[in-house]
Amino acid sequence: MPERTPPVAAGHEPVARAVREYAAHQPSLLPVTDAWVELVTNLLDEAGINYLSVTGRTKTVASFAGKAARTGPDGVPLYADPAAQITDTIGVRVITYVHRDVDAVAQVLAEEFAILDDRDLGAETAQLGGFGYASRHLLIAPPPERELAPAYSLLGRGEDAHHASVQVRTVLQHAWAEFEHDIRYKGTIPEEHSADFDRRFTLAAGLLELADREFSAIREQLERSIPQHRAVDESGDPRIAAKELSSFLSAHYTDAGWSRSDHYGWISGLLLELGITSLDELGALLASVDSAAIHERMGYRHPAGAVRKLDDALLAIFGDRYATLHGNAHRTQLLRTRLARIEA
Repeated sequence: MPERTPPVAAGHEPVARAVREYAAHQPSLLPVTDAWVELVTNLLDEAGINYLSVTGRTKTVASFAGKAARTGPDGVPLYADPAAQITDTIGVRVITYVHRDVDAVAQVLAEEFAILDDRDLGAETAQLGGFGYASRHLLIAPPPERELAPAYSLLGRGEDAHHASVQVRTVLQHAWAEFEHDIRYKGTIPEEHSADFDRRFTLAAGLLELADREFSAIREQLERSIPQHRAVDESGDPRIAAKELSSFLSAHYTDAGWSRSDHYGWISGLLLELGITSLDELGALLASVDSAAIHERMGYRHPAGAVRKLDDALLAIFGDRYATLHGNAHRTQLLRTRLARIEA
């Protein structure tokens, strides 16, 4: 059932006109939002960044109308031109595990897209000596200097480009923001409890920031440690076990970030296609390549994940054979582009 355009108070014709226009083209933004989510997800996967989720939403007509009608304390509308000033009609949200990955995601987006705005709201709050809402907000647009893959042509270019508002935050920052929003905006806080709730939200934000730091410290300590024990796989699966491969790569690529858990199993399948079924074989193979030189040729400006480093090494060793593996059918051309950079 199509969404009805909410009524707008009389005397606010610019708002009413903007809402009517948005209601008319809002359905066409739904596939654009899906394309942005797919593109951001693929880029983060390709960069080997560890994240929890990438989701998107197209702002509803009701939400657009509510935002367009907002006024300041003096009663003056906040948006003189809502259609141009409301930039979050397409939203993408990336949830990471630790704060270091928030910065890595922002770097990848900066390398691949035009950044129209970039605000670290957590850092802004900290500079004021407080605790509270923490999230990295970026407004991105398709890069004007190069073409995207045909699958993303509906994102447009130049003046016709569809921008995306991207929120990047850790899972703990996300939990705080969602709960705080649910209480403040979807519930009613009695006046007599307002100050106490403010204090409790601030206390919770400080505790979660501390927890974020501890999670980061745990990961960094694990990355520095070299595992000595290898589990024995009795399942009969010829692939190298994902957990075993994860431990091996942590020791082999000591400067690499973590990759998504499912990516270890995925690249283990590619190793099987190459006939590599043991860590001893893999270790001997990787000893034949200069990982630092490959990293330099790829020109990474963010911490490449362990799976991405292995992916590059296999591409350097096996060349087009690796790019055309069955498990790489969805990215063969992309791998050939990367291979050209490695061989340059």
